[in-house]
Amino acid sequence: MKTFIDPNLLQRLRVGPLAPYLDAYLKHIEQEGFLPSSAPMQMYAIARFSKWLRDRQFDLYQVDEAAVSRFLKRDPGVVHSCECATLRRLLAMLRQLGVTVAKASEPRTCHQRFLDDYRRYLLQERGLAEATLEYFVRFAEQFLSTRFGNRDLNLSELCAKHVTDFVQSRAHQLSPGRAKLLVTALRSLLRYMRHQGEIPMDLARCVPPVAMWSLSTLPKFLPVGTVQQLLDHRERETPRGKRNYAVLLLLARMGLRACEIVALELDDIDWDNGRITIHGKGGRLAQMPLPSDVGEAIASYLRFGRPCCTCRRVFLRHRAPVR
Repeated sequence: MKTFIDPNLLQRLRVGPLAPYLDAYLKHIEQEGFLPSSAPMQMYAIARFSKWLRDRQFDLYQVDEAAVSRFLKRDPGVVHSCECATLRRLLAMLRQLGVTVAKASEPRTCHQRFLDDYRRYLLQERGLAEATLEYFVRFAEQFLSTRFGNRDLNLSELCAKHVTDFVQSRAHQLSPGRAKLLVTALRSLLRYMRHQGEIPMDLARCVPPVAMWSLSTLPKFLPVGTVQQLLDHRERETPRGKRNYAVLLLLARMGLRACEIVALELDDIDWDNGRITIHGKGGRLAQMPLPSDVGEAIASYLRFGRPCCTCRRVFLRHRAPVR
């Protein structure tokens, strides 16, 4: 701890009810990959908050987001650097330690209950990947909010005009690919409503298609020479450069999707047999041979570029928090 922050400064900042938890917080941010230079500013923010709690005789167990929000608004028009992120991180740690009360769950509205059921259907019945599921649920939430606002859901009153109006109002704000995802998600939602008996007719047939004109979007692939130029010009000496080069090789040599690269874990690489396990769509696993140049790039990153972290993912952030 002494190497992470000046002990004399730390001692001066031990004030108020949060004083006993400064060491735990410092250990936490050190494990998260924060630099020592950021520690004093975060400690000052916690000390100011601790004095504020002491002056108002706050019970530490009752400290929650509302208390943090009141503290942050104490000086209207004044921005105190890093306080918001620091106190959000501190509150999460205090809850893990059982020092403060757990975050109270708000009553679920009819919108939220419907979306929760729809999410379970997409996950359990359709087997959608997590990333695709989030898009489908987000578009469903936008459609319901546009039509019903804060009112109770009365799905039986939906008609074709509501569907087409929503698509026409949203599609032009999105890229062609994202707009196609929107109409696909909307058809899925309307089929679910029909399956559940919430609407009397199949409104999925009313969802208008999105035009994808030839040559209207970015190229689907790069020429071989361009790919090689990109690989040759990557900086490979820095930790970040080693990571980016390994990622680019996985994209170019093995044709992996970005989400598949993000999902890679250390245990997915079989170094002895030169194989790699890919987490594909719908939770499916596939084993592929690991080309030697890709394996060398990953190994170089793991040995000389990857930050120290308990996370098992292969590729990590290089800015705190490391995850």
